[in-house]
Order: sequence, then C-alpha cells, then structure tokens
Amino acid sequence: MWVIAEQENGQLMNVTFELLGAAKELCAKLEEKCCAVLVTAAAGELPQQLIAAGADVVYVVEDAKYADYDTELYTDAICQLSKKYDPASIMFGATDDGRDLAPRVAARLHTGLCADCTALDVTDDKLVAWTRPALGGNICATIICDVNRPQMGTVRPKVFKPAELDNTRTGEVIAFTPEAGAVSRVELVKKEALSSENAVKIDEADMIAAGGRGFGSKEKFDVLEQLAALFENSAVAGTRAAIDEGWLTHSQQVGQSGKSVTPHIYFACGISGAIQHLSGMKDSDIIIAINKDAEAPIFTVAHYGIVGDVNVILPKLIEKIKASNYLIYRRHSSMWKTIYIAHTEEQAQKIKQMLTENGFLVQLKSAGGKHNKAYEICLPVSEAEDAYEVLCENKFQY
Repeated sequence: MWVIAEQENGQLMNVTFELLGAAKELCAKLEEKCCAVLVTAAAGELPQQLIAAGADVVYVVEDAKYADYDTELYTDAICQLSKKYDPASIMFGATDDGRDLAPRVAARLHTGLCADCTALDVTDDKLVAWTRPALGGNICATIICDVNRPQMGTVRPKVFKPAELDNTRTGEVIAFTPEAGAVSRVELVKKEALSSENAVKIDEADMIAAGGRGFGSKEKFDVLEQLAALFENSAVAGTRAAIDEGWLTHSQQVGQSGKSVTPHIYFACGISGAIQHLSGMKDSDIIIAINKDAEAPIFTVAHYGIVGDVNVILPKLIEKIKASNYLIYRRHSSMWKTIYIAHTEEQAQKIKQMLTENGFLVQLKSAGGKHNKAYEICLPVSEAEDAYEVLCENKFQY
C-alpha cells in the first residue's frame, strides 16, 4: 500500500502522517508493506520522518522541477513509478492537490477511485474497503475495487489520528528518476497567501470559533474574531450559509462541502446543526454550542449548550473569559513538540546539529512575523523531554 506524501514549504503536511497511521493498520491486516511516495525538489530528512511515522519503504522522486505542485509533472512521476513497482493500492489526501492529482493518476492507470473517504477497512478477500458519505451525508457507501489495480482512494484530512513517530524505526529508501517526456502546461506566475501571514488554518487549529447565519449580519459575525483572539492557535470558521453570505472565504468552511476539523475546542455559535456541517466537526474534543432554538440538532453533538440569542450571549461570554484571566489553552501536535525558539537561523542550525549528533530527529519550523523572524526547534513528542535536557546541559535556555 502506498501513501502519497504531501508537503508545504519543505515540511510534511499533517495529512501525510494521518494516512500513514491508517495505512499501517491496514497493512497489518493485508500483510503488505506500508510505503510512502515523496515527490520533491529536496528530500533532505523527509524520508526518515516518513519511516519514523510507519513507512517501511519510501520512494523518492527528487528534482528541482518538483518544487511546486504541477499536475502534469506529478502525475507523470507517480504513474511511471506505479507501472514499475505495481502497488496493490494507493492512498491520497483529499486536499486541494490530492483531489486534483488522484483522478488523473487513476485515469492514466485505468483504474477506479473512491473520493473523500472517511473510513477504511479490509475485506475477507484482502481488498481495501473504502467508505465515503453519499446522498448529502445521509448515508455512507462502502466501495470495493475488485478487478483493476491499483485500488485507489482519497481520504479526508482529520478523520484519522496521526501516526506516532518512532525514531528507532528503520526502512528502505528507493530513489527513482522518471523517464523524460512530461511537459508542464502551466507557468507559475506568482504565489499569494489566501490569508494573513500568521493566520492559522482551520484544519490545524486547536480552537475554532465557528458561526452560522444566526448572527444575522457580517458586523455581528465579526465578534467571533474577538473570541478566537483569547486563545492561542485559534481560527474563525463558518457554515456554508456564512460563506454564501460572504462573511468568510471558502477556505474557512467546515462541513460536507468544506473541511473536516477536530480541534480541542469548537464553539458553534448561531449554528443550527445541519447534518452536512455536523459531519465536519462532530469529532472535536469539546463542542460548545450557542443557539436560541433548544431543539437545534447542534445540541445533539455538543458537550455544553447554551440556549439563547448568540448576539447577546457571546459578548458576555467574551467579557467573562477576559475578566477571569483564564489560562489560554495551547496544545502541541500529537506528533511534534516545540522545545526551543531560536531568534536567528544560525542559532537554530547550531542547535539542530547538536541534537542530531545526539541521535534526535529534529525539525525546524519558521515562526514569528515578517520583521521578527524566529525558528521553532521541534521534535517528536516522545523525544522532546530528553532533548530539552540535552539543551539545558549545553547551556541553551529560553
């Protein structure tokens, strides 16, 4: 079974670790190797991270032309790789790139594709059972590809827990160079962020303040920004109705036609709870709902509910949180933990080298603003405490 690894700005995306976690369990039932495919301009330490996350084999297609995602080039590379090594199944993340890439690969390989899966299993015949919502989320359909190979599917982010990293794992790295021939049909003119530089993506946020049409206007809806500002690693999101009203962008939509999220805290404000929205947030750790309709479906999934006008209750709640000086919640990723923040690239590289020489797996993450650059020293959660002790022994302190 292959997992197509995705990266952004040289870092593996969370969905890759989620897919590897699911693939490991399936491979144990299928008695197959769990493999990852990395198409990149610079592999660096990424193959080792994939192995630490559960990959037994990592196929690396490395060339400067793969610096940015390109439909033609990526499709050609994966198809050539597939034809040579003949995988039984291939799994993609149901991301913007994955939803573009997977159907093209499936078409060229003359096989089927199950899109937007939310559950995976193995049949008695050792086939992958791909389950996805159907009919607007009212039912779930399980699809099996019992004739053509490879079996293929895209899996929604945040439906599986990320694989825990084990830096002691070993695996095989296979370099592959596609035959020349594929030509890009597009030219990248410029890249422009859809949100501000330090904005948190809703599918990576620990706290989400979400709103629906119940606010009545954009001016009232904007109070969610005040709520989100009280928490670290937070984001504002909305229902399809809020997006249709123009209060938020599509990238902030939660639900069937938006994104699936699993934050620690999810505020559902002025949201009735249509099944399409519930499917995208019901697995959040803590759901707090505010709605004037006591019979609203949102209360069926909420851990805490407040019945009343959101425009009256929410400002009072915000003031209460401010007045209590409540401890703002911050949760580290289940995969990586920041143990130190370096304020120069030179210091960051020095710390990384020292920790690497001591046997730790280290990842640098750019932090800070445009004029105040900083670098987070990140390690797998299982190694973070020991690594911090090594830092202290070498006189590195916050």
